[in-house]
Amino acid sequence: MNIRAFKNLRQGGSSLADIARETGCDWRTVKKYLAQDAPTTPPALSRRTHPPKVIEPFAALVDAWLEKEPSLAGTVIHERLVKDHGFAWSYQRVKLYLQEARPRVNPPRADLHRRFEVLPGHQAQVDWGDEGTLQGSRVYSFHMTLSNSRDPFSCFVNSQDLASFWGCHVRAFAHFGGVPAEILYDRTKTVVKRHVGRDMAVPLHPEALAFAAHYGFAIRVCAPYRPQTKGRVERQVYIVREHVLKGRDFDSTRSMDEAFMEWLPSRRAQIHRTHGQVIAVRAALDRGALGPLPLSDYVVSERHLRSVAKDCLVSFEASLYSVPATAIRRPMKVELRVTSDTVAIHRIGPDGDRLATHPRARVRGTWVVTEGHWAGLPDGKRALGPGDGDVVVATHEDAQLIATRSRHVGVVVARRSPSFYDTVGVAS
Repeated sequence: MNIRAFKNLRQGGSSLADIARETGCDWRTVKKYLAQDAPTTPPALSRRTHPPKVIEPFAALVDAWLEKEPSLAGTVIHERLVKDHGFAWSYQRVKLYLQEARPRVNPPRADLHRRFEVLPGHQAQVDWGDEGTLQGSRVYSFHMTLSNSRDPFSCFVNSQDLASFWGCHVRAFAHFGGVPAEILYDRTKTVVKRHVGRDMAVPLHPEALAFAAHYGFAIRVCAPYRPQTKGRVERQVYIVREHVLKGRDFDSTRSMDEAFMEWLPSRRAQIHRTHGQVIAVRAALDRGALGPLPLSDYVVSERHLRSVAKDCLVSFEASLYSVPATAIRRPMKVELRVTSDTVAIHRIGPDGDRLATHPRARVRGTWVVTEGHWAGLPDGKRALGPGDGDVVVATHEDAQLIATRSRHVGVVVARRSPSFYDTVGVAS
């Protein structure tokens, strides 16, 4: 049970009966968990073990019959089990087993699906679109659609990373003026911690759980290879690409956002062919049932460990960011806290002092350097004198004596002709 969905739907004005139909629970269960003194979590399932079913010794045989003939009648199966295999139990035992075995042995066709509708404010669907390159950077379109009204929101970014993904959610919630009770996703790595087999519980990304808890919505993940589950937003990706982007030239993602907002009123004025109403009119009910926005936005940041190089730079996504030279003690590692717009460099430790903050590079291979971070370091544009702590390099023609600045400070080394060593060799 999703108790959070009970509360969000109730706040949106849904009745107990509507909530029960939407969530697949009995209305008495909904009423129980909406009460003032209701428990915050559903009761744990019983862990009692049950004796094996009497049909289990014959299960493999029945499955083989069903694979060969999917429409084989249950009465015929029971008759054969009794006559040929010594089954001594009633037909009811076979009937109960067939209810579970038929869909498992012969699953329904994958290209068929059931159309579903949701209550206002209950669900939104999210998807990405790949829109090619713009000025050397990859551009992705983020889409969120309110499922009841098909009211759309889209924006354009240069990355699909964690910070950009949830940052787009913040923009979408502000656009709609509220938060839906649940959001439907693909099994993307920004939502799912790791992929698991079919019919197994999907472990969610910790940042996704924290973000959903802050805004008060439930995360729902599609079954693998089932894009029809979120067909509303899949359709929006195509519509925005055709009506907003194709045949136009843009100089930035900001101009693409502006083009979408200019086109949006004409889309909302249309009558949707599925629900038969003007999108904007139905969207008014959909938005009115959304949950409230929190008092503050949730700031999403990715964290990465990086080593500081000798040139006071750290690398992230093939771009380089500077660290103040005065703060470096080599070898040194720092923590990068990356949002959709900034890269903050912090010292590792309990205090986690911030050493520098840079705007995030939009083009791979960019140098993002604060000139003051290199203050006092040699720049390689001039030869350093003895007072700078380096050896002076002189040409062979001009240098008669070479003064060394090693542990033998002040020792003068004379320059000899190569013929001197020939003489020494002969004498020895």
